[in-house]
Amino acid sequence: MIEEIAPGVIIDRSFEGANVGAIISKKGVVFVDTPRIPSQAKAWLQEVREYVGPDIPFLYLINTDHHKGHCLGNKYFGVPVIAHEQAWKHMRGYRENFKQRLINSYKKKRPEVAKEFEDWEVLPPQITFQRRMTIVKGDKVIRLIHVGGHTPATSLIYLPKQKVLFAGDCVLAEQHPFMAQANSKEWLEALTAIRRLGDEIKIVPGHGPVTNRHATEALSEYIRTLRAKVRQCYHQGMTKQETAVALAKEFIAWFPIPPERRSKIESQVKQGIRRVYREVEIYESKKNKEKGSEDDEG
Repeated sequence: MIEEIAPGVIIDRSFEGANVGAIISKKGVVFVDTPRIPSQAKAWLQEVREYVGPDIPFLYLINTDHHKGHCLGNKYFGVPVIAHEQAWKHMRGYRENFKQRLINSYKKKRPEVAKEFEDWEVLPPQITFQRRMTIVKGDKVIRLIHVGGHTPATSLIYLPKQKVLFAGDCVLAEQHPFMAQANSKEWLEALTAIRRLGDEIKIVPGHGPVTNRHATEALSEYIRTLRAKVRQCYHQGMTKQETAVALAKEFIAWFPIPPERRSKIESQVKQGIRRVYREVEIYESKKNKEKGSEDDEG
């Protein structure tokens, strides 16, 4: 179901995967992310066509990162795909093994969806950027800003005139962050940068309802607390797995979880703890090497 959140800016939160959006000007339409299921990607495309009419061209599709919930529908849009160069590097690897795992993940419970992926193929970005990119179409100025954090490819899409930010999975409304590929320091920096955009900004998160800068505060607190607790466990001599087990219960309780997703979220939280533990390991190793070098020079 389409929601207009600003003049010429629409979203739909009803599809599987991440929230999707479209930025509309007289010059054409720029899409933001795609539904995960092929039939839903086609439905979103048709929905937007009916909304804008037959004469407005479709111009580009922007992926906020390379995860499945954002890019599996790329091939159905018939427009150039834009994303960070790290997204391109990851999507190039989505070959037959990836496709078969995708099919297998649906085959048992949803065989009709598994069948949809039999003729699926990835469409990686044809246009990439490293730090920033600006697209100007009619009255829409679209700024692409690489922030990392959630993944090496994670990027924000900001419309300064409309005060709208498509944050991808950098922002989640009352949900646990997925941190398996995260850089927690970058993520905190990205959330701080979002807050600097002001109180009036509308944020389209990767999942959940449209929110504002205040939604970033709970997520920042979660990540800061996780970093501190993991560091404490590391210095107490606990292993990565011991740390994950010790901290999981506390962090699972941080955000509400539907009962049917508890097992998956528990696994997700433990992945995040292990990821941050690895960051601490790398930091401490580097610090010890630098200290050793200073001692040698002394």
